[in-house]
Order: sequence, then structure tokens, then C-alpha cells
Amino acid sequence: MRITKSSVDAAQSDAKDRLLWDDRLPGFGCKITPKGAKVFVYQYRLGGRGSPVRRYTIGKFGPITAEQARREAEMLALRVAQGVDPQRVKVETARVAVDLAFSAYVEQFHEVYLAKKWPASQRDASALLRRYAVPLLRNKPLPEVTRRDITAVLAGAQDKAATASLLFATLRKMMRWAVNQGDLERSPMELMDAPARVPSRDRVLADGELRLVWQGTHALGYPFGPMFRLLMLTGARRQEVASLNWSELSREEGIWSLPSSRSKNGVASRQSLSTLAMAELDALSACSGGWPKGGLLFSTNGKSSSTGHSTAKARLDTAVAALAAEAGIAPPAPWRAHDLRRTLATGLQRLGVRFEVTEAVLNHVSGSRGGVAGIYQRHDWAAEKQFALQAWADHVSRLLTGSEQSNVVRLEARP
Repeated sequence: MRITKSSVDAAQSDAKDRLLWDDRLPGFGCKITPKGAKVFVYQYRLGGRGSPVRRYTIGKFGPITAEQARREAEMLALRVAQGVDPQRVKVETARVAVDLAFSAYVEQFHEVYLAKKWPASQRDASALLRRYAVPLLRNKPLPEVTRRDITAVLAGAQDKAATASLLFATLRKMMRWAVNQGDLERSPMELMDAPARVPSRDRVLADGELRLVWQGTHALGYPFGPMFRLLMLTGARRQEVASLNWSELSREEGIWSLPSSRSKNGVASRQSLSTLAMAELDALSACSGGWPKGGLLFSTNGKSSSTGHSTAKARLDTAVAALAAEAGIAPPAPWRAHDLRRTLATGLQRLGVRFEVTEAVLNHVSGSRGGVAGIYQRHDWAAEKQFALQAWADHVSRLLTGSEQSNVVRLEARP
């Protein structure tokens, strides 16, 4: 019969599925289920009579009219004649709409790639994607994302050079990963110029500023007070200290063993702890009745490292400004937590520490530890690092006590 509204309306259900076939368009039909549901289908073969029969569901009668279903079946017949499998196209389209939806792909990219290949920056990178990219692109299929879309995302961070640079790098990594996964033919960011490089910062805290900052940290309390003080004493990166685990510390040896999974450059580091740093850790452990075998040092819930670093930094700035006003001096110029790392490096050079040792303390793999020298020079500078960090801690102690800032020991005159 000819599949029309009248013929489909008149069709009755049976104990099993019934199929009515159109007498003009081969493969076009309507299935009637035992419960009376009526669904338009298109049945076809690819590759001749010996190939299996495949059935494509067009849609349910009611929302789709018989004429609409016929036009869809005609389009499907044309695709089959061209060697295209409609069912495979349908499955792929559904996969693109669900699995390759941008917002879902961001989560997949974080879990499969960032967490394993870029662990030190995964938190910041994922946060930027969720803040700037997801609200604009939402569930747009990844293959439909264009260079114009990427430009619109980057425009949201154009006034923040460092943010724009990391956002661009993260998006480029995600698109390249999608190509390697076979989810994209080409990256929409090919040949796309990166944002202007962020000018290198040169802010170093002077001794008086460092003293004020140390004193100001006591107004913060746990967890940010001791966290900032350890940043000053170790020169480590903020996230490395913020996510510090007791299992990485050895009180007997006075050593902090930073695993490669937590290091920004993926290189493990074994660092000595000065007496001042040990005092900070002992004070923290006292709250637990002794040094714990594991667990985060800086956490308010025991499950994840503390957040709210920007708010804590603002509170510290307020406390430091109050101390400066009380002393009748100008407050420090604006600074960032990472400037404490540069301050330690600069301070070690002032104390006469060798440049190679300073780089080892900072766990840098460039400069004296890069290239051929990094391959053949395997000395770990353990003793030198211990001496350097203790010298720095002694310098900080002298700043706090106001004692003479000299390493010359005055001898009593002989009678």
C-alpha cells in the first residue's frame, strides 16, 4: 500500500510488530507495535543482496507526518545510493552531540589528559576553560568550533596577559589532543598567533618589606599564615606548598621530597629544611599530637588543599599596611606570592651562594641544569642546598630579631 496519513491511521496493531511497506518507495515503511505505537522506518542494504539488511528509524507517527517521513526516506535512499550508511551517520551525529559537546569534552580533557600530563597546572588550566570557554561555547560540538569562536573566548581575558596566555595554551593543547584522539580532523587554532608574551616580573622584596610580610602573616592564622612563611623559607611554588602532604616530609632527615607528579616541571625534588622551616612544621604538627604519617598540611576539610589564596593575600596586604603605618613607614609596593620565590633566589645570590645551587634549590631544569650540562652533570647539590637554605633562614631570623646583619663573629679581646 501507499504510506499515507489515512493508511497509517487505519492500521491496526497485532500480537507482534507489524510492518507496512510503501508500494512506490522501496524500503519506506511503518512499524506498528503490539501497544499501538506507529513508527516510520527506512530499510536498506549496502553492498548488494548479500549484505545485511539495516533499518533506520525515522520517527514516530504524530510528531512526524507521513509526508515528512516520505521526504526523509527519499533523502536516505539518495545517501544509500551514494554509498553512505545512514545508520552510521546517525550514530556518529549522536556521539558528536553528546560526547563531543564542548562542555563535556572539557571534563574529559581534564580527567584523561590534564590530570596526567599537566598535573602541576591542571587546576588553573581547567578553571580557565570553565570560566572563559564553557559559558560561550556550552554544548557546541567540538568539530563545529571555529577560529572565530576561539577568538571570542580569548577576548574575555584580553586585559589579563598572564591569564590570556595560559588560556590560549590550554585551548591549543585540548585541540591538539582532540586531533590525536581522532575527534577532530584539524585544530581550529592552526597557525593562530599566541597572545603577546607576559613581561617577566622583576619584583623582589627588600629586607624591610620581607620583615613586614613575615610579621603580617601572624594575623592570618591557619592555614595561610604558616603557608606564606614556608613560601618565604623554601622558595617553592605556591601550589607545591599549598598541597604539601605530611608523607613528603621526614623529620629525622629534615627533608622535603617533592614527587614529580606535584612538581610544575615534572621533576622530583629533594630539599633540605632549615631550622626555621622545621620550627614552622613542628608548630603545625603539635596540633595533631606529633608529626602525622600522611594528610594535607593546609586543609580546612581534610580532603582537599585550602582555597581562597587571593582573599588571603588581600588580608595579608591589609595587615602589612597596618604594621607599616604603626611603624611610620611606607607599605611595600604591590607584590605577588611568586615574588617570594624570586626574593629567595636573589637573596641567595647576595649571600654568595653559587648560581648552580640556587637553580637546584628552585628545582629549575634550565640554565646551568639544561642542555648538555643537564645531561652529564648529575651532582644533586644536596649539601650545598642545605647550607644555602639554612643561610637564608638565618638571614630571615636576623631581620626579625633586628640583630646585626653580618656573618662576622666578633671575638672578645684578650686581657
